[in-house]
Amino acid sequence: MDDKLEALLGKIKQLEHEVLGEIREKEQKFKYHLRERKVHFTAGVSALHKKLSKKLIRYLYDAKPFSILTGPMIWFCIVPVVFLHLVAGLYQFICFPVYGIPKVQRQDYVVMDRRRLAYLNSIEKFNCAYCEYVNGVLAYVTEIAGRTEQYWCPIKHALRLKTTHSRYQYFLDYGDAEQYRQRIEEVRRAFEDLKPKG
Repeated sequence: MDDKLEALLGKIKQLEHEVLGEIREKEQKFKYHLRERKVHFTAGVSALHKKLSKKLIRYLYDAKPFSILTGPMIWFCIVPVVFLHLVAGLYQFICFPVYGIPKVQRQDYVVMDRRRLAYLNSIEKFNCAYCEYVNGVLAYVTEIAGRTEQYWCPIKHALRLKTTHSRYQYFLDYGDAEQYRQRIEEVRRAFEDLKPKG
């Protein structure tokens, strides 16, 4: 990896550190803490949240009719998402050990913690759980696909992408045939950053 790219990656790590600091400040501001991957609010905050919960009747009365009518279409999407979740999990279970790719931990992507927010009513909690699950599964599958792409075809695109997965930074430059032939085996096994630091 060249020095400029290494410096940029260092800046990204520094920014990630700053983001974590901001998250810790929010934990203090909104009076919650994390213990064993669970969110715990202070008793006073929980009571305030319950007071701010919107009653179901009021929630439904305030809802736009077309939002209610399109709900079944949104919920129907759960069928292909669950199928994708199952297939992706099975795929990495079978194939990743063969390729020597570290498995993606689902719990790092499918995070279901909004149900602990007492200011959400039951419909809001259901909708939040749906979104957490669907977006978590899509992120989980994207990571599985990214690791697969790193193994089979770690070449950057010539055209600019709107967003990239976490493995893209390790890919070889588009058009650099010499580096591709010289470094393909090295890059397809470059998962050291995913190994637990011990």
